Amino acid sequence: MSLMPSNCLFFLLVLAFFFTRAFSFEARNPEVEALIAVREALDDPHGALSNWDEDSVDPCSWSMITCNSDNLVTAFGAPCQGLSGSLSWMIANLTNLKQVLLQNNNISGHIPKELGYLPNLQTLDLSNNRFSGHIPESVGFLNHLQYLRLNNNSLIGAVPLSLASLPQLAFLDLSFNNLSGPVPTLATKTFNIFGNPQICGSHSSEKCSGSALASPLSFSVNPSSGRTNSRKLAIALGVSLSLVSILVVVLGIFFWKRNKNRKQSILNITDVQEEDLDLTRLGNLRNFTFKELQHATDNFSSKNILGAGGFGNVYRGKLGDGRVVAVKRLKDLTGTTGESQFRTELEMISLAVHRNLLRIIGYCATPNERLLVYPYMSNGSVASRLRGQYLSRVPANLLTVATIFEF
Repeated sequence: MSLMPSNCLFFLLVLAFFFTRAFSFEARNPEVEALIAVREALDDPHGALSNWDEDSVDPCSWSMITCNSDNLVTAFGAPCQGLSGSLSWMIANLTNLKQVLLQNNNISGHIPKELGYLPNLQTLDLSNNRFSGHIPESVGFLNHLQYLRLNNNSLIGAVPLSLASLPQLAFLDLSFNNLSGPVPTLATKTFNIFGNPQICGSHSSEKCSGSALASPLSFSVNPSSGRTNSRKLAIALGVSLSLVSILVVVLGIFFWKRNKNRKQSILNITDVQEEDLDLTRLGNLRNFTFKELQHATDNFSSKNILGAGGFGNVYRGKLGDGRVVAVKRLKDLTGTTGESQFRTELEMISLAVHRNLLRIIGYCATPNERLLVYPYMSNGSVASRLRGQYLSRVPANLLTVATIFEF
């Protein structure tokens, strides 16, 4: 029995390996391929696109990329990233793109005419770059385009007539380029072509803008004319923001003082009038009227007394909405003890929030009355609850400010 030569065996193994790889190969996501081509055409000095992995199943986890629920790319936004190089025509393979935002970079070369074949594109912002050449006529094919900014580049030639036929275009900025020729009648609500000397020169009869620019502006850092315009805009914006800031500060002081006075009115009890029957909300506390609590407790009937202490009686009451409450009516208002007790409970219990602490619902304060309103608990007195091991569970400082009703 003869053995197979070793070189033949090696050849068969290599053939089997490639055969296996050929049948196990999975085609790469076309959107991944397109974006990798876009990245390779760009120079990315700050690594903004560094996590773009060509072996990814899809690009939805990549920086600067937004996808829809079907994991299809809908936005590529990398403004102000210092990108240079050129914009690859492969971007047109991202057929679900709605937004392309690459403003404030240093990208050069021609604007790819293939951009005009993106059927869903709504926003295209390539402003403040170094694009040159003509504006592609194909931009007029973007029937869903609403927002187009190509300002502050080095574009030449005539403004494409096809721009006038875009049905949804609402904003167009072609300012500070080197465009020439007649400007088509634009149906867009807002447009700007200032800074194109051959169109908007000193002897030009062209209309160079329509309405006020309604969107935030990207300030130019390249053309000198752009710097001049940006400086003026920056000054105007700075003045406007200063006035707004002053107005905000004044309003803030006004509302702060009003809020402070409202909080102080809780504690400055002598200023509250009995005939004031309005219900107000101060934080999470309700300001009850005396007549409301008087009615709820059947005129503080002795039949409704739940308990009595050194500072007054506690009455069972039923509010107009059907809630059963415990109303603590403080006495000894002529001295400082009762007043201090009222202030302490109002301040401390309203701030103490815990499942084992009885919360306070609200209060009533008139020149002659101090009342505190709590939820009604049918679990007995505090003494009946604080026995044995339960007592050791409660911090001493909390025992002074609220009733323990549940463990």
